[in-house]
Amino acid sequence: MTTIAGLARAGGVGIETVRFYQRRGLLATPARPEKLGLGSGVRRYGSEDIRRLRFIRSAQTAGFTLEQIGELLSLDAATDHARARGLATAQLAVLDARIEELQRARAALHHLAEACAGTRAGLCPIIEAFDAPALETAL
Repeated sequence: MTTIAGLARAGGVGIETVRFYQRRGLLATPARPEKLGLGSGVRRYGSEDIRRLRFIRSAQTAGFTLEQIGELLSLDAATDHARARGLATAQLAVLDARIEELQRARAALHHLAEACAGTRAGLCPIIEAFDAPALETAL
């Protein structure tokens, strides 16, 4: 058993992140034990809480939203394969779209860097591209 600080440390997050997950219903808030003489009244977390916190962090790393993580946590591990697979497939599509967008941005920036390297006079192609009125309307 550990305190909220120990739970946060084990999950690689801050205490406020643990509290945020508790407010969102992703992590349980254990009851505060009554102070009986030597007792401190400090909430205690167990290995299942650590496992759940690590699950949340891993799912976030994979790009799942907190809402989707909540749904994943509510699924029955024995029977809800289809729904879990559906969530993962949808998340793959989101990641693929983001990767494609980043690849386009990378290619454009690479092109600008090459143009800048080949120019010694006039406006810098990079600065000029980011300062273009067309960019303002696109944003």
